[in-house]
Amino acid sequence: MIDARGYACPMPVVMVQKAVKDGAPAALEVLVDNQCAVENITRYAGSQGYRVDVQAQDDEFTLRLGKEK
Repeated sequence: MIDARGYACPMPVVMVQKAVKDGAPAALEVLVDNQCAVENITRYAGSQGYRVDVQAQDDEFTLRLGKEK
């Protein structure tokens, strides 16, 4: 799990890029607290072959990335 709450873009995307580059996980969960990070991570994940499920609760978002089969 990546906890990117409190970080402004582009740091949340950089954190996800590092995790994908280091291990190419089949699934990854990311916590963020701004819509810009949701959009940028979703765009990046899609370009890397991941589907993204976003759940919002109050001002926080949980992104679940799963590798497309």
